[in-house]
Amino acid sequence: MVRPVCVCARLPGNGSRMNRPLRHIAIFCGLLMLALLIRANWLQYATSQELATHEHNRRVKITQFATPRGDIIVGGKAITGSKAVEGTDFKYQRTFKQGPMYAPVTGYASQAQGMSLLENTYDSILSGEDERFAFRHAKDILTGEPRRGGDVVTTIDPKAQAAAYKGLTDLDARGAVVALDPATGKVLALVSTPSYDPSVFAGNSFKEGDKFQALVDDKGKPLANRALRETFPPGSTFKILTATAALEHGVITDVNAPTDAVSPYPLPLSSNKIGSEAGDKVCNKASLKTAMQYSCNNVFLDAAAELGVDKMRETAEKFGFNADVYDEEFGDMLATKSLYPEELDKPGTALTGMGQGSLTSTPMQMAMVTAALANNGKMMQPYIVDKLQGPDLTTIEEHSPKVKSEAVSEETAKKVQEMMEFTAKEGSAQKALIDGVTVGGKTGTAQRGNDVTKEVPYGWFVSYGKNPDGRAVAVAVFIDPTAMDISRSDISGGGLGAPIARNVMKAVLGK
Repeated sequence: MVRPVCVCARLPGNGSRMNRPLRHIAIFCGLLMLALLIRANWLQYATSQELATHEHNRRVKITQFATPRGDIIVGGKAITGSKAVEGTDFKYQRTFKQGPMYAPVTGYASQAQGMSLLENTYDSILSGEDERFAFRHAKDILTGEPRRGGDVVTTIDPKAQAAAYKGLTDLDARGAVVALDPATGKVLALVSTPSYDPSVFAGNSFKEGDKFQALVDDKGKPLANRALRETFPPGSTFKILTATAALEHGVITDVNAPTDAVSPYPLPLSSNKIGSEAGDKVCNKASLKTAMQYSCNNVFLDAAAELGVDKMRETAEKFGFNADVYDEEFGDMLATKSLYPEELDKPGTALTGMGQGSLTSTPMQMAMVTAALANNGKMMQPYIVDKLQGPDLTTIEEHSPKVKSEAVSEETAKKVQEMMEFTAKEGSAQKALIDGVTVGGKTGTAQRGNDVTKEVPYGWFVSYGKNPDGRAVAVAVFIDPTAMDISRSDISGGGLGAPIARNVMKAVLGK
């Protein structure tokens, strides 16, 4: 019996062709696994620190508010605090004392909205996460002590801050005040109004979120820091810088000698003529000293036109224009650039001589100009943090005053001081005078908008005061009277700003 035999034909290489796709898939899957391993290691080692400290990492916020934050100190007393809260991942909530008065200094520390100003700049110190606390952290772990934050000690003078804030709020004005110690650069007062209370949105509830949004939508811009972060035409306060440029470059040598500047002044390459409130009789061909006394536009327009754009800009930049106000070493006092334009025609250059045209300045910048002149031409770097302290009150970093620039010669600075002091005694800055104090001042009214008849002008005032013992203070006051119930004719730097500057100087100098 013959059994049937099944012969299966086997094609050569068939198994090889069937396995090839499987090998490709296996290799592809292996590459994917390798990529995942590389990515995981990259995230774990190369970018771990960045991710761990990213502002949108919820664990970061939980850590920030896991323990009471350190405090911001003014005049030896804390103006911040922390309170325990329940029912949330954030165990502590920030509190602020006299919040609206100090908000332009502290900024806010909100569980939902983030942080700003000193609360943000020095968050690692205040939250206790700074690497300089590493040894203390290790010790606290061993002893079972909770993490504690350090303190930020400011340079603010509480009496000067209160005088500045009261002056602006009594007027119900939008504005700012900056006071500096000319010899060191310490910020003694920094106020912006209208302001806000950082405590009202320090948590993360919907109600607090609505309150923050209401501040954002407010036409008065209470969240804006007008002292540091907004610029305006400085008006006639800039004339102290124009006078400095004219003296420094030899365009004017004798402050008492008559000039050739006629009033009203014919603007170069234009049919426009610009007069002065003091009148043509007083201002026509007036000396630089008289022009400062009565704020005669013609003399400063003519000086700027004769100096030219390059020399005007050079002098402005020596005082800090066109540069960030920022202490790179200590990391505070970031302010918006004040601008003296790169390219100006002759009419535009002349207009900057009286603080108009396309020139812009922060109140901080004009305080710096005034302080440098009061300090005999030496401009100090402004700073608002005196030192940083650990939880045990030991000093971990301390600020040392440093020279920002030699803005002008001492001889020129003293001539400008002479004119500013004469303006305070005999001119438009008399409301800033203080018994027993040497006071120099300059008023300013700055036009804004293309149609100056519709837009109310800004009011400015800059001044310095010096005690016989050498202690000094420089002040810049800026007022936007848009929301004030006041007639246009009553808007002036001397009338509105000088009394505020006077009270701030009295607070600092102990008068």
